[in-house]
Amino acid sequence: MSAGRAGVIGLSSALVAQSEGHQVTIVARDFPGPFETIDPKTQINYTSPWAGAHNRVVPPTNAAEEREHALNIATFARMRALHARYKVTHEHEHGLTFMKGIEHLEAPGPQYLALTEERAAQMGLEGFRLLGPEELPDDKVKWGCEYDTWCVNPMVYCCFLLRRFVFGGGRVVKREVRDPAEIFAIKELDPVDAVVNASGIGFGDENVFITRGQTCLVADKTCAATITRQNADGSWSFCIPRNFDGGTVIGGTKEPNDWNPDPSPETRARLLQTFAAAFPHVLGNVDELRVIRDIVGRRPTRKGGMRLEKEKIAGGKVVIHAYGLGGRGYELSWGVAESVAKLLAEHLGPSRSSRL
Repeated sequence: MSAGRAGVIGLSSALVAQSEGHQVTIVARDFPGPFETIDPKTQINYTSPWAGAHNRVVPPTNAAEEREHALNIATFARMRALHARYKVTHEHEHGLTFMKGIEHLEAPGPQYLALTEERAAQMGLEGFRLLGPEELPDDKVKWGCEYDTWCVNPMVYCCFLLRRFVFGGGRVVKREVRDPAEIFAIKELDPVDAVVNASGIGFGDENVFITRGQTCLVADKTCAATITRQNADGSWSFCIPRNFDGGTVIGGTKEPNDWNPDPSPETRARLLQTFAAAFPHVLGNVDELRVIRDIVGRRPTRKGGMRLEKEKIAGGKVVIHAYGLGGRGYELSWGVAESVAKLLAEHLGPSRSSRL
Protein backbone atom coordinates (compact mmCIF):
# COMPACT_ATOMS: atom_id res chain seq x y z
CA MET A 1 0.00 0.00 0.00
CA SER A 2 1.32 3.43 -0.88
CA ALA A 3 0.21 6.25 1.36
CA GLY A 4 2.64 8.89 0.03
CA ARG A 5 2.30 10.59 3.38
CA ALA A 6 0.78 8.49 6.12
CA GLY A 7 -2.25 10.70 6.60
CA VAL A 8 -5.70 9.90 7.86
CA ILE A 9 -6.93 8.34 4.58
CA GLY A 10 -3.93 6.04 4.23
CA LEU A 11 -3.99 5.01 7.88
CA SER A 12 -7.73 4.34 7.90
CA SER A 13 -7.56 2.38 4.64
CA ALA A 14 -4.64 0.33 5.96
CA LEU A 15 -6.54 -0.60 9.10
CA VAL A 16 -9.71 -1.64 7.27
CA ALA A 17 -7.69 -3.69 4.74
CA GLN A 18 -5.81 -5.29 7.63
CA SER A 19 -9.09 -6.17 9.33
CA GLU A 20 -10.10 -8.00 6.14
CA GLY A 21 -7.10 -10.28 6.57
CA HIS A 22 -4.67 -8.66 4.12
CA GLN A 23 -0.97 -8.22 4.84
CA VAL A 24 -0.48 -4.47 4.59
CA THR A 25 2.60 -2.28 4.33
CA ILE A 26 2.42 1.52 4.48
CA VAL A 27 5.07 3.19 2.34
CA ALA A 28 5.38 6.89 3.09
CA ARG A 29 7.82 9.75 3.54
CA ASP A 30 6.01 11.32 6.50
CA PHE A 31 4.50 9.50 9.47
CA PRO A 32 2.52 10.77 12.46
CA GLY A 33 4.35 12.12 15.45
CA PRO A 34 3.68 14.65 18.21
CA PHE A 35 2.23 17.83 16.76
CA GLU A 36 4.95 19.84 18.48
CA THR A 37 7.66 18.06 16.44
CA ILE A 38 6.09 18.49 13.00
CA ASP A 39 8.10 21.04 11.00
CA PRO A 40 5.65 23.59 9.55
CA LYS A 41 7.95 24.37 6.62
CA THR A 42 9.41 21.04 5.50
CA GLN A 43 6.18 19.12 6.20
CA ILE A 44 3.67 21.67 4.96
CA ASN A 45 2.42 19.17 2.36
CA TYR A 46 1.72 16.57 5.06
CA THR A 47 -1.83 17.76 5.46
CA SER A 48 -3.17 15.71 8.36
CA PRO A 49 -1.34 17.55 11.20
CA TRP A 50 -2.73 20.92 10.14
CA ALA A 51 -6.38 19.97 9.79
CA GLY A 52 -9.21 21.24 11.95
CA ALA A 53 -10.16 17.56 11.99
CA HIS A 54 -13.81 17.94 12.85
CA ASN A 55 -17.13 16.88 11.37
CA ARG A 56 -19.83 19.31 10.26
CA VAL A 57 -23.18 19.18 8.51
CA VAL A 58 -22.97 19.75 4.74
CA PRO A 59 -26.40 19.19 3.10
CA PRO A 60 -25.80 17.57 -0.32
CA THR A 61 -27.04 19.32 -3.46
CA ASN A 62 -25.85 16.95 -6.22
CA ALA A 63 -24.78 13.37 -6.86
CA ALA A 64 -21.14 13.98 -5.91
CA GLU A 65 -22.17 15.55 -2.61
CA GLU A 66 -24.63 12.71 -1.98
CA ARG A 67 -21.70 10.31 -2.33
CA GLU A 68 -19.64 12.34 0.13
CA HIS A 69 -22.56 12.45 2.55
CA ALA A 70 -22.79 8.65 2.53
CA LEU A 71 -19.06 8.44 3.28
CA ASN A 72 -19.53 10.99 6.06
CA ILE A 73 -22.30 8.96 7.72
CA ALA A 74 -20.18 5.78 7.48
CA THR A 75 -17.30 7.63 9.12
CA PHE A 76 -19.54 8.95 11.88
CA ALA A 77 -20.68 5.40 12.70
CA ARG A 78 -17.07 4.17 12.89
CA MET A 79 -16.12 7.10 15.13
CA ARG A 80 -19.04 6.29 17.46
CA ALA A 81 -17.93 2.67 17.67
CA LEU A 82 -14.27 3.57 18.23
CA HIS A 83 -15.13 6.06 20.96
CA ALA A 84 -17.43 3.59 22.72
CA ARG A 85 -14.79 0.87 22.60
CA TYR A 86 -11.91 2.92 23.99
CA LYS A 87 -13.50 5.68 26.04
CA VAL A 88 -12.87 4.00 29.40
CA THR A 89 -9.43 2.43 29.07
CA HIS A 90 -7.83 4.48 26.28
CA GLU A 91 -9.72 7.78 26.22
CA HIS A 92 -6.56 9.91 26.17
CA GLU A 93 -4.85 7.76 23.54
CA HIS A 94 -7.20 8.15 20.59
CA GLY A 95 -7.68 11.94 20.77
CA LEU A 96 -11.35 11.65 19.77
CA THR A 97 -14.10 13.66 21.45
CA PHE A 98 -17.85 13.76 20.82
CA MET A 99 -19.58 17.08 21.34
CA LYS A 100 -22.17 19.40 19.84
CA GLY A 101 -21.67 21.12 16.50
CA ILE A 102 -23.30 24.53 16.09
CA GLU A 103 -23.94 26.36 12.81
CA HIS A 104 -24.76 30.06 12.42
CA LEU A 105 -25.48 31.23 8.86
CA GLU A 106 -25.98 34.83 7.78
CA ALA A 107 -26.92 33.93 4.20
CA PRO A 108 -28.21 30.34 4.21
CA GLY A 109 -28.61 28.65 0.85
CA PRO A 110 -31.75 26.72 -0.13
CA GLN A 111 -30.21 23.40 0.95
CA TYR A 112 -30.01 24.71 4.52
CA LEU A 113 -33.43 26.34 4.52
CA ALA A 114 -34.93 23.03 3.38
CA LEU A 115 -33.20 21.07 6.16
CA THR A 116 -35.94 20.17 8.62
CA GLU A 117 -35.41 18.01 11.69
CA GLU A 118 -37.33 15.20 10.00
CA ARG A 119 -35.17 15.46 6.88
CA ALA A 120 -32.01 15.51 9.01
CA ALA A 121 -33.08 12.28 10.73
CA GLN A 122 -33.65 10.67 7.32
CA MET A 123 -30.13 11.75 6.33
CA GLY A 124 -28.70 9.98 9.37
CA LEU A 125 -27.77 13.13 11.31
CA GLU A 126 -27.83 12.51 15.06
CA GLY A 127 -29.07 15.05 17.58
CA PHE A 128 -30.04 17.59 14.90
CA ARG A 129 -32.12 20.53 16.10
CA LEU A 130 -32.99 23.82 14.45
CA LEU A 131 -32.24 26.84 16.61
CA GLY A 132 -35.02 29.26 17.41
CA PRO A 133 -34.62 33.01 16.72
CA GLU A 134 -33.97 33.64 20.40
CA GLU A 135 -31.01 31.22 20.31
CA LEU A 136 -29.18 32.97 17.48
CA PRO A 137 -26.27 35.19 18.55
CA ASP A 138 -27.32 38.38 16.70
CA ASP A 139 -29.63 39.81 14.04
CA LYS A 140 -27.20 39.08 11.21
CA VAL A 141 -27.60 35.32 11.65
CA LYS A 142 -30.68 34.10 9.76
CA TRP A 143 -30.42 30.33 10.32
CA GLY A 144 -28.87 28.06 12.90
CA CYS A 145 -28.77 24.47 14.06
CA GLU A 146 -26.99 22.12 16.42
CA TYR A 147 -26.17 18.43 16.04
CA ASP A 148 -24.06 15.66 17.50
CA THR A 149 -20.54 15.66 16.11
CA TRP A 150 -16.95 14.81 16.85
CA CYS A 151 -13.50 16.27 16.49
CA VAL A 152 -10.03 14.84 17.00
CA ASN A 153 -6.64 16.09 18.08
CA PRO A 154 -5.03 15.21 14.72
CA MET A 155 -1.65 13.80 15.67
CA VAL A 156 -2.92 12.10 18.83
CA TYR A 157 -5.52 10.38 16.66
CA CYS A 158 -3.18 9.54 13.76
CA CYS A 159 -0.53 8.17 16.15
CA PHE A 160 -3.27 6.02 17.68
CA LEU A 161 -4.23 4.67 14.25
CA LEU A 162 -0.61 3.95 13.35
CA ARG A 163 -0.05 2.17 16.67
CA ARG A 164 -3.13 0.00 16.13
CA PHE A 165 -1.91 -0.84 12.64
CA VAL A 166 1.58 -1.88 13.78
CA PHE A 167 0.29 -3.83 16.77
CA GLY A 168 -2.03 -5.65 14.35
CA GLY A 169 0.93 -6.89 12.35
CA GLY A 170 1.24 -4.06 9.83
CA ARG A 171 4.57 -2.96 8.44
CA VAL A 172 5.84 0.56 7.72
CA VAL A 173 8.53 1.60 5.24
CA LYS A 174 9.78 5.18 5.31
CA ARG A 175 10.47 6.13 1.72
CA GLU A 176 9.54 8.81 -0.78
CA VAL A 177 7.57 7.47 -3.74
CA ARG A 178 7.16 9.31 -7.03
CA ASP A 179 4.63 7.02 -8.70
CA PRO A 180 2.32 4.26 -7.38
CA ALA A 181 3.82 1.84 -9.93
CA GLU A 182 7.16 2.22 -8.15
CA ILE A 183 5.80 0.20 -5.21
CA PHE A 184 5.57 -2.93 -7.34
CA ALA A 185 9.31 -2.64 -8.12
CA ILE A 186 10.57 -2.41 -4.52
CA LYS A 187 12.25 -5.77 -3.93
CA GLU A 188 11.86 -5.77 -0.15
CA LEU A 189 8.07 -5.61 -0.62
CA ASP A 190 7.81 -8.27 -3.31
CA PRO A 191 5.27 -9.61 -4.04
CA VAL A 192 2.67 -6.84 -4.01
CA ASP A 193 -0.84 -7.72 -5.17
CA ALA A 194 -2.30 -4.20 -5.16
CA VAL A 195 -1.36 -0.63 -4.31
CA VAL A 196 -3.65 1.92 -2.68
CA ASN A 197 -2.73 5.45 -3.70
CA ALA A 198 -3.71 7.57 -0.71
CA SER A 199 -1.10 10.19 -1.54
CA GLY A 200 -3.39 13.20 -1.33
CA ILE A 201 -1.83 14.86 -4.36
CA GLY A 202 -2.43 12.04 -6.83
CA PHE A 203 1.06 11.86 -8.41
CA GLY A 204 0.68 14.26 -11.32
CA ASP A 205 -3.11 14.29 -11.61
CA GLU A 206 -3.79 17.46 -13.62
CA ASN A 207 -7.12 17.89 -11.82
CA VAL A 208 -5.48 18.25 -8.42
CA PHE A 209 -4.69 21.72 -7.12
CA ILE A 210 -3.53 23.09 -3.79
CA THR A 211 -5.84 25.02 -1.50
CA ARG A 212 -3.84 26.99 1.03
CA GLY A 213 -5.41 27.35 4.44
CA GLN A 214 -4.31 29.47 7.38
CA THR A 215 -5.65 29.07 10.88
CA CYS A 216 -4.53 30.12 14.32
CA LEU A 217 -3.98 27.78 17.27
CA VAL A 218 -4.58 29.43 20.62
CA ALA A 219 -3.87 28.01 24.06
CA ASP A 220 -7.22 29.03 25.48
CA LYS A 221 -10.03 26.46 25.74
CA THR A 222 -12.58 28.92 24.40
CA CYS A 223 -15.41 26.64 23.34
CA ALA A 224 -16.95 23.33 24.32
CA ALA A 225 -18.52 22.77 20.88
CA THR A 226 -17.41 23.20 17.29
CA ILE A 227 -18.95 26.46 16.10
CA THR A 228 -19.09 27.51 12.46
CA ARG A 229 -20.38 30.83 11.18
CA GLN A 230 -21.06 31.74 7.57
CA ASN A 231 -20.62 35.45 7.05
CA ALA A 232 -22.74 37.46 4.63
CA ASP A 233 -19.80 37.90 2.24
CA GLY A 234 -19.50 34.12 1.85
CA SER A 235 -16.48 33.69 4.12
CA TRP A 236 -16.52 31.33 7.08
CA SER A 237 -15.35 31.66 10.66
CA PHE A 238 -14.99 28.75 13.06
CA CYS A 239 -13.60 27.63 16.35
CA ILE A 240 -12.72 24.01 16.99
CA PRO A 241 -11.68 22.75 20.43
CA ARG A 242 -8.58 20.62 20.03
CA ASN A 243 -9.02 18.58 23.15
CA PHE A 244 -6.41 16.71 25.20
CA ASP A 245 -4.57 19.97 25.97
CA GLY A 246 -4.45 20.97 22.31
CA GLY A 247 -5.98 24.43 22.67
CA THR A 248 -8.48 25.81 20.14
CA VAL A 249 -8.23 26.20 16.37
CA ILE A 250 -9.57 29.51 15.02
CA GLY A 251 -10.01 29.98 11.32
CA GLY A 252 -9.84 30.09 8.59
CA THR A 253 -8.99 30.71 4.93
CA LYS A 254 -9.33 28.82 1.65
CA GLU A 255 -6.92 30.12 -0.99
CA PRO A 256 -6.81 28.02 -4.21
CA ASN A 257 -3.44 27.70 -5.98
CA ASP A 258 -1.60 29.74 -3.35
CA TRP A 259 1.74 28.08 -2.57
CA ASN A 260 2.94 30.63 0.00
CA PRO A 261 4.23 28.60 2.99
CA ASP A 262 4.56 31.57 5.31
CA PRO A 263 1.76 32.57 7.70
CA SER A 264 0.51 36.11 7.29
CA PRO A 265 0.45 38.26 10.45
CA GLU A 266 -2.31 40.32 8.83
CA THR A 267 -4.38 37.19 8.27
CA ARG A 268 -3.84 36.13 11.88
CA ALA A 269 -5.03 39.52 13.11
CA ARG A 270 -8.07 39.34 10.86
CA LEU A 271 -8.94 35.80 12.00
CA LEU A 272 -8.73 36.78 15.66
CA GLN A 273 -10.69 39.98 15.08
CA THR A 274 -13.38 38.13 13.15
CA PHE A 275 -13.55 35.49 15.86
CA ALA A 276 -14.00 38.10 18.58
CA ALA A 277 -16.74 39.83 16.59
CA ALA A 278 -18.54 36.62 15.59
CA PHE A 279 -18.30 34.75 18.88
CA PRO A 280 -18.30 37.27 21.75
CA HIS A 281 -20.44 34.85 23.78
CA VAL A 282 -17.69 32.25 23.41
CA LEU A 283 -14.82 34.60 24.14
CA GLY A 284 -16.41 35.65 27.43
CA ASN A 285 -14.14 37.63 29.72
CA VAL A 286 -10.90 36.76 27.90
CA ASP A 287 -9.21 40.02 26.89
CA GLU A 288 -6.54 38.57 24.62
CA LEU A 289 -6.11 35.06 23.23
CA ARG A 290 -2.74 33.40 23.74
CA VAL A 291 -1.51 32.38 20.29
CA ILE A 292 0.55 29.18 20.18
CA ARG A 293 1.13 28.94 16.45
CA ASP A 294 -0.03 30.20 13.08
CA ILE A 295 -0.87 27.15 10.99
CA VAL A 296 -0.50 27.01 7.20
CA GLY A 297 -1.46 23.82 5.38
CA ARG A 298 -1.98 22.75 1.78
CA ARG A 299 -5.13 20.81 1.13
CA PRO A 300 -4.94 18.66 -2.04
CA THR A 301 -8.22 19.48 -3.76
CA ARG A 302 -9.48 17.89 -6.96
CA LYS A 303 -11.63 19.32 -9.72
CA GLY A 304 -14.72 17.13 -10.01
CA GLY A 305 -14.28 15.77 -6.49
CA MET A 306 -12.20 13.00 -4.97
CA ARG A 307 -10.79 10.15 -6.99
CA LEU A 308 -11.96 6.86 -5.54
CA GLU A 309 -11.60 4.14 -8.15
CA LYS A 310 -9.60 1.14 -9.38
CA GLU A 311 -7.13 1.48 -12.26
CA LYS A 312 -5.33 -1.24 -14.19
CA ILE A 313 -1.77 -0.29 -15.13
CA ALA A 314 0.95 -1.95 -17.21
CA GLY A 315 1.67 -5.57 -16.44
CA GLY A 316 -1.84 -6.28 -15.18
CA LYS A 317 -1.15 -4.50 -11.92
CA VAL A 318 -3.91 -2.65 -10.07
CA VAL A 319 -3.81 0.69 -8.26
CA ILE A 320 -6.74 1.83 -6.16
CA HIS A 321 -6.88 5.60 -5.96
CA ALA A 322 -8.19 7.37 -2.86
CA TYR A 323 -7.15 11.02 -2.87
CA GLY A 324 -8.18 14.60 -3.55
CA LEU A 325 -10.62 15.13 -0.67
CA GLY A 326 -9.75 18.77 -0.06
CA GLY A 327 -10.51 19.71 3.53
CA ARG A 328 -12.76 16.72 4.26
CA GLY A 329 -10.21 13.96 4.82
CA TYR A 330 -11.07 13.30 8.46
CA GLU A 331 -14.82 13.68 7.87
CA LEU A 332 -14.88 11.02 5.14
CA SER A 333 -11.93 8.87 6.22
CA TRP A 334 -13.60 5.65 7.33
CA GLY A 335 -16.17 5.80 4.54
CA VAL A 336 -13.35 6.07 2.00
CA ALA A 337 -11.49 3.23 3.73
CA GLU A 338 -14.54 0.97 3.48
CA SER A 339 -14.85 1.83 -0.23
CA VAL A 340 -11.18 0.98 -0.73
CA ALA A 341 -11.78 -2.39 0.92
CA LYS A 342 -14.66 -3.10 -1.48
CA LEU A 343 -12.49 -2.25 -4.49
CA LEU A 344 -9.77 -4.52 -3.14
CA ALA A 345 -12.29 -7.35 -2.77
CA GLU A 346 -13.39 -6.87 -6.39
CA HIS A 347 -9.79 -7.24 -7.53
CA LEU A 348 -8.45 -9.86 -5.13
CA GLY A 349 -11.53 -11.98 -4.57
CA PRO A 350 -12.14 -13.89 -1.34
CA SER A 351 -8.43 -14.44 -0.56
CA ARG A 352 -7.48 -13.26 2.95
CA SER A 353 -3.72 -13.41 2.50
CA SER A 354 -3.02 -10.80 -0.15
CA ARG A 355 -0.13 -8.35 0.16
CA LEU A 356 -0.78 -4.62 -0.17
